[in-house]
This record gives sequence, C-alpha cells and structure tokens, in this order.
Amino acid sequence: MTSFVLRAVLLGSLALPIAGAAQLPAPAPQSYRPGLGDLMTMTVQPRHTMLGLVGREQNWVYANYELHELEEAFERAARAWPQWRSMPVGGMINSLTKEPLAALAQAVKAADATRFATAYRQLTVACNACHQAANQRMIVIKVPEASPFPDQEFRPPKPRSDASRGRFV
Repeated sequence: MTSFVLRAVLLGSLALPIAGAAQLPAPAPQSYRPGLGDLMTMTVQPRHTMLGLVGREQNWVYANYELHELEEAFERAARAWPQWRSMPVGGMINSLTKEPLAALAQAVKAADATRFATAYRQLTVACNACHQAANQRMIVIKVPEASPFPDQEFRPPKPRSDASRGRFV
C-alpha cells in the first residue's frame, strides 16, 4: 500500500510541470504611453525653463546643451504623438519653433545676451501660439522669473586654480 501511495505521489508530481506548461502565459502588460500634456510637462517645459535661466546667467555652454535637449524633447513629443486630436503635432511644433530655435542657436553661439533674450521671448510666444491653435488657451508659458530648481546652479562655473599644476581648469 505504501509503495502504491508513493508511486501515485511521484507520478502526480511529474504531471504538474506538464500541466503548468499547457497553461497560457499571462498577457504582456500594455506599454506606457505618456499623454502629450505629460510629455510637455515632463520634458519640454523644464528644458524651456532651464534654457531661459542659463541664458539669463550667460552660461553659454549650458545654454547650448539645454537648447539641444529642448529640440530633442520636441522631437520625442512629436514622435509619440504624431497627431493630437486633428492637429499634426510635429508640423505645428516645427512651423512655430523653427525660427526662434535657430535664432536661439545663433545667439548662444555668439554669446549674445540681448539676442538670446529676444529669441527666447519669441520661442515663448511660439509655444503659446501652439497652445492657442490646439484650443488649449489655458496653458500659458512665460519667461521664468525665478528658478524652480533650488538645488541647481545656472551661473557659469568659475575657473578654479589647480594648485598642483599651477593652472586653471
């Protein structure tokens, strides 16, 4: 009797993996697709803000970096949302921001604070024109008055002396 029970348990345990293999796998979770507003708030708006802050501080190396990051944020938003409602997102972004972004690039390259401020205001106006065209008039972007990033320095770094080599780095 004991051998019969032992055989039944062994056979039953061998059948478990086979029965488990016959079950269908769980459906794959749906991938996350942030909304257009999420992308604007998470990626575009912080880059726009930081670009304005570093430009005001005349940190041209950082401004060049943020300008590039802002352009990439616009590209990602357009790729994720080629169309929002009946609006062609990429087309709207390109048509409204192309000139201000080019003017910003020129101002950054020239390290010209006056031209930068003018181009940055033009970009901000373009952002608001896009929101109005998309019937999102309640979203109004402005030139930042203060930094929302209290833990980040936007002024250009001061050269520091490298005492061991007698030079600045």
